[in-house]
Amino acid sequence: MSSFRFLLSRRWALFALAVAAVAWGTWWLGNWQFDRLENRRESNRVVERNEELSPAPVAEVLSPGRQPAESDEWRVITATGRYDEDDTVIVRYRTRDGRSGVDVVVPLVTADGTTLLVDRGWMATDNRGLDEVDAPAPPAGEVTVTGYVRRDGTGDSTTISDGSTRAVSSTVIGEEQGREVYGGFVELRSEDPPPAEALEPVELPEQNDGPHFFYGLQWWFFGVLAVVGFVYLAWDEHQRGRRGPRRGQREPRPSRPRAPSARR
Repeated sequence: MSSFRFLLSRRWALFALAVAAVAWGTWWLGNWQFDRLENRRESNRVVERNEELSPAPVAEVLSPGRQPAESDEWRVITATGRYDEDDTVIVRYRTRDGRSGVDVVVPLVTADGTTLLVDRGWMATDNRGLDEVDAPAPPAGEVTVTGYVRRDGTGDSTTISDGSTRAVSSTVIGEEQGREVYGGFVELRSEDPPPAEALEPVELPEQNDGPHFFYGLQWWFFGVLAVVGFVYLAWDEHQRGRRGPRRGQREPRPSRPRAPSARR
């Protein structure tokens, strides 16, 4: 039986470093998934709490030039005003159940002149570039809307081109249209009076833990598997010697070619 001195060889040292890197990486990825799980649970608690609250006037929750607090996301608010259909913004590349479509955002001008951006809902389209979208008209005249508070999108996706964008930003839309707007926007729950043709309403977030718990366990399992594999291979070489010809096993002798027999 040999000793474990072979572990000090360059081959095994590099192998150990590779296994350590894999183990650390899978540990980090597992923790990342569990952090995402905790964030999702916190988000679920915020949604559940805000859904139980009575609808609040828009000015009590939102203010011009300031983003809604994270604790106010999915809070239900009400606002009264008139839609400015001419400044409708189309949010492209929104899919539902495998179908392509768009969201329709229409500015609602309130009595004091401040504008609330209202995502009135989703409609199916071909989503071909900047093709014109024939969206159903919002209610005419004064209308009271009830909707869920959402925080603005960020990054290049909020850029507006020919009246369309990929993510809603009250800051970008306000500057583009020269309006004073409430920070954030709302996703419509109801309108009074109702429209002649309604869009498909907002989809509320799923109130579950998602796949993060099992993804975290999988990453940790892969790390443990790498360490166990290293230990097994070290034990195997300690017991039986380096793989290849084992101790006590003779290499097969090459067969000698036969001399050609003489023809009769």
